[in-house]
Amino acid sequence: MKKVAILASLAGALIMTAYAGNTPKTATAVVTTEVAAPAKGRVYNALIDKSEVKWNGKKVGGEHYGAINLKSGNLVINKNKVTGGKFVIDMNSITVEDIKDAEYNGKLVGHLKNDDFFSVEKFPTATFEIKALAPIAKAAAGKPNYKVNGLLTIKGITKPVQFPATITVKDGVANAKGTAVVNRALYDVKYGSETFFGSLGDKAIMDDFTINFNVTAKQ
Repeated sequence: MKKVAILASLAGALIMTAYAGNTPKTATAVVTTEVAAPAKGRVYNALIDKSEVKWNGKKVGGEHYGAINLKSGNLVINKNKVTGGKFVIDMNSITVEDIKDAEYNGKLVGHLKNDDFFSVEKFPTATFEIKALAPIAKAAAGKPNYKVNGLLTIKGITKPVQFPATITVKDGVANAKGTAVVNRALYDVKYGSETFFGSLGDKAIMDDFTINFNVTAKQ
């Protein structure tokens, strides 16, 4: 399924740690309290049908994964370099791809959408906004060439995130891809979290989940 994501989440955000396990430590950005100047450049709009966002969450002894769609998004480009951008993630679009049984699949999707996880009825969208980008020195071809700092909002809670990304701009088309690690506990996503409930043994779901994104935007 090729549909966007953010991010980002992104997003996913996204999203999705139901019945999840061990992942790397969450990378968080240090964000100053100063208000950044608006990004300068031309707006490239995300091509929803040519972008995708995937999520992966782990639990003790297992994992689940799936996709989530971008509702809208853009990258701001100045002299073939990304200077900003913002993405809106459709939380209602969460899917689970590892479970083939239709009934069990539907139950997990419903659980992800309810108040145990992302409270989608109350918070139908999540957002990711790029605040700063720093080039990675001597990045090899095809490898991450930027560190992206931004603000991710899930369930109305906004926190800084940082992740490496591979970004290219050529002939009026921009592409950004990479992996972000998100700590769901920071967004009050409590179900199965040892941060909130202490030791849960084999019922624990890891706080960190990953969002793999591959976004294409066009002028």
